[in-house]
Parts: sequence; structure tokens; C-alpha cells
Amino acid sequence: MFTGIIEDLGIIKNLEVEGENLHITVQTSITSELKIDQSVAHNGVCLTVVSIDKDDYIVTAIKETLDKTNLGKLKSGDFVNVERAMKLGDRLDGHIVQGHVDQTAKCISIKEEDGSWVFTFKYDKALNNITIEKGSITVNGVSLTVVNSKIDEFSVAIIPYTYEHTTFNKLKVGDTVNLEFDVIGKYVKRLNDLRN
Repeated sequence: MFTGIIEDLGIIKNLEVEGENLHITVQTSITSELKIDQSVAHNGVCLTVVSIDKDDYIVTAIKETLDKTNLGKLKSGDFVNVERAMKLGDRLDGHIVQGHVDQTAKCISIKEEDGSWVFTFKYDKALNNITIEKGSITVNGVSLTVVNSKIDEFSVAIIPYTYEHTTFNKLKVGDTVNLEFDVIGKYVKRLNDLRN
């Protein structure tokens, strides 16, 4: 489990394809605090640390992960939002995040609004996911509050701190992001669908 509060920006140092798997080498300031077999979220995708060497560590993404997320589009030198799994007993500063991406979305608009930014994303409604006004959403692993919720798009308002300390400052219109919809909302929707 994660909180969606990003700890660091990781730099992609190397990408190695092996069969249908992608081995991703990441450099980050928290590498010394990691251990092999630990879960770490990368743009909201939970992956297991398989190797550590000085400031770098390696995680492996399988085909299903690459098909359902934006990790397959990474290039050397790209940045990713990094968060270690939360410890039992820690404060939950964001919201409950599983690190299981539900689908991707496209950034369709970025508007600067006198000290903050509003990012709008469009997603495929056929996958039956929903957002609600003032509900939680995870975009590339960042815990955010939904504004302007529609059937297949939503916006989030980004404060300067979040903009400066996540990959939002590198995001452009047309970029693909990972979405994890609110876990409680998903269960409520599923129960409601089963009743109807």
C-alpha cells in the first residue's frame, strides 16, 4: 500500500528488454534505504526491487504491466515519481493507493492559474472507471483531488510544491499518464453494478 505522496524523482538510467519483460534501472536519492524484494511505486506502478548497486536499483515490469501503463514509453533520462510502500502505523497523508494502475489517460489541457496549474485528462470510459468531484485519484502515483469530473475526463489542481517535486513540471499536452482510481469508490461502484 502507498499514500500517493511522492518521496523523490527517480532518473531512468537504463532500460533492458528480456523477452517480454523490461528491466528498469533507476537512480534516486533513496536507493540506500531500499532493500531487495521491497515494493516501490514508479509513476504509481508497484514494482519489486530485484537488484541494488550504489545509487541505482533495478525493477522488472512484465508484459501486462507494460500494456496497461506508461512504463513501456520510458526512455533513458526520463524522470519517474518514486514512493516506497507505507509502513504500518504511519500517517496516511494522501489516500489509500494500491500501486495497481487501472488504466492510462491522455493529458488534454494544462492551464496556469496565478500560482497553480490545472491539468485535464481524458480516459477511455469503456473500462467503466469513474471519478467524482472532490474524490481521490492517483495520476502517475501522485495522490490528488478531482475537480471538474465528467464521464470520461477530469481535472486536478496542482499547487507549486507538487508541481516542483513531481513529474508534473515535465508533463505536456498529449502525454500518457497512469491512473489509479479511488479504491473505495471502485468497491462502491462494483457493489452498485452487481445490484443492478
